[in-house]
Amino acid sequence: MGLEFIPIKTRIVHPPKDDITDIIDSLDIQDGDIVFITSKIMGIAEGRTVRTDAIEKEELIRQEAERYLPFMNTTGNFHVNLSVTQNILIPAAGIDESNADGYFVMWPKNPDKSCREIRKYLMKKHGVQRLGVVSTDSHTTPLRWGVTGITIGLSGIEPLRDIRGESDLFGRLMHVTKVDLIDPLTSMAVLLMGESDESTPIVILRGYEGISFSDKASMDDFKIAPEEDLYRPLIEVIPKIKK
Repeated sequence: MGLEFIPIKTRIVHPPKDDITDIIDSLDIQDGDIVFITSKIMGIAEGRTVRTDAIEKEELIRQEAERYLPFMNTTGNFHVNLSVTQNILIPAAGIDESNADGYFVMWPKNPDKSCREIRKYLMKKHGVQRLGVVSTDSHTTPLRWGVTGITIGLSGIEPLRDIRGESDLFGRLMHVTKVDLIDPLTSMAVLLMGESDESTPIVILRGYEGISFSDKASMDDFKIAPEEDLYRPLIEVIPKIKK
């Protein structure tokens, strides 16, 4: 069987809070699957929502972010707040208003934990031993138009392949390189989910053998502290939030 991405169309998930157990129960899971779930329906399922007329978005971003920088686009077309939230560089702390029916929707409080709980439930229900669950969101790339997908939480799969110590084609040793195994897959899943009215918040990847399954894997394996990051000079421009 070859590699297959399977988009799952569902009912509308309604803020402020909606039990998505019926959606999870409807999934046809096989051993070795990776289930990508948009952070939006996970956030709604956890009640991580606030009415847009109840709070200023900028204040909500401050509450969610570890670092925060208000910024006005020089063209004057839109206003955006840059942030580091859950150790991820993301506009507006990942808070979204689209497909939210008058609510701000925040990320799950602990995306790894949410993924672990869904994974445990699905593994028991379907009797499988190898399963990955990934929480996704849309993300922008600096100096490029358009959104792609990013991983914000995971369970059951190793996100990296460490190739330090291996050689390139000409025998040169690799000293620092680690391969991001999950974000390219997440990006494809998010592409299939869509960005408007597709109502496709879940994609199942089946038949992919290029990743290892692990009960211990988490986003902690994946994240770099801002102080150690290649882009540290840019990240440090974004002030820390005192809480």
